[in-house]
Amino acid sequence: MTVDPAHAARSATPGSLAETARVPGAVKPDPILVADQVERRFGGLNAVSVDHLEIQRGAITALIGPNGAGKTTLFNVLTGFDRPQSGRWSLDGQDLTGMSPARIARQGMVRTFQLTKSLARLSVLDNLKLAAPRQQGERFLSSVVRPLWRAQERDIEERADELLRRFKLDHMRSEFAGTLSGGQRKLLEMARALMVDPSIMMLDEPMAGVNPALRQSLLDHVTALRDEGTTIVYVEHDMDVVMEISDWVVCLALGSIIAEGPPDHIAAHPDVISSYLGTVA
Repeated sequence: MTVDPAHAARSATPGSLAETARVPGAVKPDPILVADQVERRFGGLNAVSVDHLEIQRGAITALIGPNGAGKTTLFNVLTGFDRPQSGRWSLDGQDLTGMSPARIARQGMVRTFQLTKSLARLSVLDNLKLAAPRQQGERFLSSVVRPLWRAQERDIEERADELLRRFKLDHMRSEFAGTLSGGQRKLLEMARALMVDPSIMMLDEPMAGVNPALRQSLLDHVTALRDEGTTIVYVEHDMDVVMEISDWVVCLALGSIIAEGPPDHIAAHPDVISSYLGTVA
């Protein structure tokens, strides 16, 4: 694969990762997420077999690999949507192994999906408000006493409106979420994840199905979140996107990590080329 010099300049390794070894399972200077011996099998198929993985805090890490490499399965395991046969993983030292997706989200790790999960018959605003954690009005007894949760509800709505403005969806505030375009649903899902105020966001193919008009907007939002201190991990097949915004790239093949490093290193890695990039026309 030929590396665009402009992309290489934009994706230069940040100082915190500059001295990190470019090998599978590399130890990071300040990891926020650490996974060990994670295995997920489906019958005789080893979908994920990750010995060790560390995600650097405050960086954008891309997860790449051919179809069937185990990228989404690894996402599902780490975020509690699937159970592995073995393995442990932690966020900021807090063991997440075996936790439900809701508990993991409350710990600060949230995810989006390849296919957006908006509630089509609710308004765009209500989709965001539902995502806010620890709502007093959701408890049976307190729900009937409006003064107990009115102030919190007002704060939640203000936060939702702030995110709608940020993602330029405020003009769709009262519309059904089902009326949004594919790209707008991606923006809505990202905004909804931010209602939790996460420390790390796991984005599963955020650019899939997005038209060119919204693609750059999504990329700008992802890099802005990184610049504000949110750690980003995302699955992506578009190598132009990977080269443009990633600080670090992890490549999987047949469920295992075969290479790690900054984008320019991965683009020239022989194992990555033979197992993934070399198959792309």
